[in-house]
Amino acid sequence: MSDLLVTEKLTRRYVMGETVVSAVDGIDLTFHTGEIAAIVGRSGSGKSTLLHLLGGLDRPTSGDIAIQDRRMSELTDDELAILRRDKVGFIFQFFNLIPTRNALQNVELPLVLSGVPVRERREQAMTFLRQVGLESRAEHKPQELSGGEQQRVAIARALVMNPPLLLADEPTGNLDTKTSGEIVALLHQIQKEEGKSIILVTHDRELAETETDRVVEMKDGAIVDDRRSKR
Repeated sequence: MSDLLVTEKLTRRYVMGETVVSAVDGIDLTFHTGEIAAIVGRSGSGKSTLLHLLGGLDRPTSGDIAIQDRRMSELTDDELAILRRDKVGFIFQFFNLIPTRNALQNVELPLVLSGVPVRERREQAMTFLRQVGLESRAEHKPQELSGGEQQRVAIARALVMNPPLLLADEPTGNLDTKTSGEIVALLHQIQKEEGKSIILVTHDRELAETETDRVVEMKDGAIVDDRRSKR
């Protein structure tokens, strides 16, 4: 498998009064094309901070990240925003849907921001809603959808720009067991059929060990284990 994302001595420190906290501490990682990997660890271990760095939502204190050989340290803020838009799809625990917009409008938002014409973006958004099994719910707003349906809308939105990488922060953390299984199955389908790389943060160790290819374990901002899963 080819390398999709590489970190080099990645560090993120925060100053809290007189204390310096190393949320991410000198991490070297390589993620491959078509791989689904889980990042696990206790609360405060640095998982979400690492995920935000990988997606370009935050800048490191030192070190670097490259996505498809493009180094984030060499990009302006505008260039980084374009890289994030084109290369990374984000899936969040609490869905982050706009409550005043229906499912179709939520999915097409990245296309709106990219200047895609109305008819084309509606067609593309509907294609991805159909892929996640929600074509019939296109006109429904988030409050009219179940948690699982909202997460499916969020996944469709993450896919609509056709990024090579999906980053998921506790994608099943706000869902019941049955719905969580359905979302995991959908992510597997996306990985298998489209060759997407998926990196997910989770507290669910069973999910990490049985539903991903690789488990990266963090403690105090550092990687303490990086192993193949039991899948």
